[in-house]
Amino acid sequence: MLDDTLLDDPAALQRADRDRALLALAGAGARVRTALRQSDAAGLDRLRPDGRPRTVLVAGHGSALTAAEILAALAGSATLITPLPPTEAVAPRVDRAGAPPVLTAGLGWQLPGWAGPLDLLVVSSADGGEPGLIGLAEQAYARGCAIVVTAPAGSPLAEAALQVRALPLPFVAGALPDEGRPAEPAAEPDLPAEDPAALWSHLTPLLALTQKLGLTQLPYDALPAVADLLDAAAVRCRPDAAAYTNPAKGLAARLAGTVPLLWAEGPIAGAAATRFALQLADRAGRPALAGSLPQVLTAHRGMFTGQLGAGADPDDFFRDRVEEPDPLHLQVLLLRHVPGTAGEGEQDGPAEVTEDDERPRSFGANRAHRLAAAHDVRLTEYASTVPDPLHALADLIALTDFAAVYLGLAAAQS
Repeated sequence: MLDDTLLDDPAALQRADRDRALLALAGAGARVRTALRQSDAAGLDRLRPDGRPRTVLVAGHGSALTAAEILAALAGSATLITPLPPTEAVAPRVDRAGAPPVLTAGLGWQLPGWAGPLDLLVVSSADGGEPGLIGLAEQAYARGCAIVVTAPAGSPLAEAALQVRALPLPFVAGALPDEGRPAEPAAEPDLPAEDPAALWSHLTPLLALTQKLGLTQLPYDALPAVADLLDAAAVRCRPDAAAYTNPAKGLAARLAGTVPLLWAEGPIAGAAATRFALQLADRAGRPALAGSLPQVLTAHRGMFTGQLGAGADPDDFFRDRVEEPDPLHLQVLLLRHVPGTAGEGEQDGPAEVTEDDERPRSFGANRAHRLAAAHDVRLTEYASTVPDPLHALADLIALTDFAAVYLGLAAAQS
């Protein structure tokens, strides 16, 4: 069981946060601004597109693929957005310095057989050293695809971009101060944890590019405003804010000791729920199942009738439970984007929606509440009411990213 008093101890949280994930998330807004500035300097502001691509293929791994899913949610049906995950893995080579190779160095990607001159390939990498992505860019060049590469300046992938006549865009790494603490030995050295704020370094150049191509209908100032929203979320979710005023700490406490079911209504909330499931696995070591209404009601129905869905203890009420661990139960988290329905005096950022809230819900959301109530499963609902879909997405992701990190840090101290 999580001791939630640990969430109100900023010093303990700082000691537990050895890779400074909270600091990385706090700097997400600055990374968005830097990425926008450097993308313009790289030539994006001078780009004069000649028509729209038939398909945008986004290749990478980790949060680069999450960025592709977010782009698909924002673009809707106007343009086909296809994430390209790796399809194979081979043993990576040891570099000349003798450093242990990471798994991503041996990943391979394959361009779909139908890809050609009408399509755009975006290759995005935080490392820039994956031979598989370099090979994919070469495949696309041979097929006549337009190519854009997001990678750190001076990396092998950035240099390869020039050889295949790609538009090179910068990947902005986190600028964390060196505190002189020795690095903890990784449990799996070839599978390092990803920077939790890397998503914004992948997503910002991608959205700036697709906005220039006319693939997303975003306001001209939508991306700079995202940086401001991320800054505001960092203030709300800062480590020294008490749990009762910090929405991310409150959400982390609710999810402790549960099996989270992350339900979403609509593509925007769906992308945030998928991202949250990945962050809970990576940052908190917790499994979670994500899905969108209404199909998730039938997909997850069986879990409510099993042991995890029971609101009460099993039979044998009088047995001694002192030495027994607390049982795991389901916890439903419902994420929604409901533009223009903010209540009077509602706080900034996604707000928890109470059960007696009188604002209208869809039939699917009402059915989700009834299903949870019928099986004594706690359902917590968060809704973003900002009109712009990108801003709603940023609000939801900022909240859930901080919550995943807080849950992992508090669990590590318990």
